[in-house]
Amino acid sequence: MRPLLQLEQLVKRYGGLLATDHVSLALAPGELHAVIGPNGAGKTTLIGQLAGEIRPDSGRTLFDGRDITGLPTAQRALLGLARSFQITSVFPEFTVLENVALAMQAHCGHSFRFWTPVLSQAELVEPAHSAIAQAGLAERSSARVAELAHGERRQLELAMVLVARPKLLLLDEPMAGMSRQESGLVVELLGRLKGQYTMLLVEHDMDAVFALADRVSVMVNGAIVASDKPEAIRGNELVRRAYLGDEELPA
Repeated sequence: MRPLLQLEQLVKRYGGLLATDHVSLALAPGELHAVIGPNGAGKTTLIGQLAGEIRPDSGRTLFDGRDITGLPTAQRALLGLARSFQITSVFPEFTVLENVALAMQAHCGHSFRFWTPVLSQAELVEPAHSAIAQAGLAERSSARVAELAHGERRQLELAMVLVARPKLLLLDEPMAGMSRQESGLVVELLGRLKGQYTMLLVEHDMDAVFALADRVSVMVNGAIVASDKPEAIRGNELVRRAYLGDEELPA
C-alpha cells in the first residue's frame, strides 16, 4: 500500500543547530501515528515543515504520491492536508455553527455567495452540522464561542478542520492546557475518528499517545531515534533514557 504521507531525509538548520536531522517517516492511509520527544527535540519544526510553514533545507515531502515540498500552506490544505489546534480565525461572538460554516466557505473560496447570510446556505450548513457532530459538539452548535470551555474550543477547532474532509490531520498537542477530564474526552473523540482519517499526532500526554497510536516515533535532537508499535516503544531503553529528567513513560 502506498503511504499517504512520506518524508524523505528532511533537514532544517538554524545556524549550527539541526532542528530536523534527516527525518524520514511514512504514514499509511488510516494510520494514527504519534511523534513524541523531550522539549527541544524538533517536533514543532517538523510539524511546521509538514504544514508548509517552514521550508526544509533539503529532503522531500510526498503527499498521496505528489511532491509537495515547495507548496505553501493554503495549497496543501486544498490537497487535503490540514493542521488542527493552531487555528486563530475563530469569531468569539459567533456561534459554533456559524464559525464552522464560515470555515467551510473559506475552504471553498469563491464558490459561494460571501455576502449572503451564511446560515441560509444549505451547502455550507449541512457539512458544518456533520463536522460539529463528528467533533462531539452537536448539543453546543448554537452556543457562542465566547461561552465555550477550553476543551470545547479545541473541539470547535477540530470541527473547523473536519468540515473540509481532509485526507490527513496534523494534530499539534491537542491536549495542551486541558484538565484530566477534558483530555479524556479528547482521547475518546480521537478514538472515534481513528480509522476514518489518517492522523499525525504530536503530544506530550503519554497516556493519550499510548492509548491512541498505531505507531510511535521518537525524536531526540532533531532525529528520529526509534519508530515502532506503542508496546515496543514503551520498553525501548533508548527512549527511556531520552526522557530521563523530562517525563516518565507510562508503565
